Amino acid sequence: MSENVIPLAGVIGHPIAHSRSPRLHGYWLSHYGLNGHYIPMDVARDDLERVLRTLPRMGFRGVNITIPHKERALELADLVTDRAALIGAANTLIFRADGKIHADNTDGYGFIENLRQHAPGWQADAGPAAVLGSGGASRAVVCALLDAGAPEVRLTNRTRARAEQIRGDLGARITVFDWSQAGNMLDEAATVVNTTSLGMEGQPPLRVPLDGLSPSALVTDLVYAPLETPLLAQARERGCTTVDGLGMLLHQAVPGFERWFGQRPEVTDALRAHVMANTGPQT
Repeated sequence: MSENVIPLAGVIGHPIAHSRSPRLHGYWLSHYGLNGHYIPMDVARDDLERVLRTLPRMGFRGVNITIPHKERALELADLVTDRAALIGAANTLIFRADGKIHADNTDGYGFIENLRQHAPGWQADAGPAAVLGSGGASRAVVCALLDAGAPEVRLTNRTRARAEQIRGDLGARITVFDWSQAGNMLDEAATVVNTTSLGMEGQPPLRVPLDGLSPSALVTDLVYAPLETPLLAQARERGCTTVDGLGMLLHQAVPGFERWFGQRPEVTDALRAHVMANTGPQT
C-alpha cells in the first residue's frame, strides 16, 4: 500500500443514516492510528451497479453492503465465496486491483465468533438448534450452525414458505415448524436464536412460550437495541446462558476491515461501549 494513497471503504444501504458501521470502523482506524476513511453511502437500487463499478476508480478498497442490497450485490460481483453463494447474499465486497468485485458474507462468521467470545463453553454439537425467522440473517445463522456441527436446526417463520425455501437450499438437517408451534421446537434445544426484528425497540414483542426451554440452553438474539431483549431477560431468569446481538455486528466487520486497511482489529469492551454510545435505530 502506497503511503501516498489513503484507503477508502464504506457501507452502502438505503437508507443508511443510522448505520453504526461508520462509528465501528472509525474507532478501529483511530485506535490503530491508520490512515483511511470509512463512509456511509445512501444508494438507490437502480444506482447500485454504477456506484459499485465507479468506487474502485475513486480509491475504495471495498464496502459493506446492507439492506436492501445484499442479494443484488451478490449478483453484480465477479467473484463469489462459497459461503456467500450458499447464503444467497453478500455483506462484504473487496475491490481487487484488476477491478473485479469479490463478494463475501461474514454474517455467519460474526455470529459464531460472538458466541465463542461471550459463551466460550458453547458447543454447536451439544444438541438441536432452534432458529426463529427466515430472513437473510437467518440463512447466514443456519449455515454457520450447520458448519459448526449442529445435529439439527429447527426453523420457524411467520411465513412458512420462506423457512421451507431455506430447508430446500440448505439440506435435510433442517426441520421446519409452523410459527404457531414455535414454542414446541425449544424442547431439548441446546441453542436458541432469534433472527427476527420482534423485540427490537419500536417493534412488536416476540411472543413465543418458553416453557420447554432448558436452563442448560444458550439463547442469543440478533437484536441489540435493547441490548437485553425481553427474550434474553426471560431466558436468563430461567438460568440460561444468554448472548446479546451486538457482538455479531462487531465480529462480522473484522474480515473486511483487515482486507481494506491491512490490520486485523480486535473486538473489545471499549469498542462495544463506543458503538453503543451512538443513539438511534439498529442497523
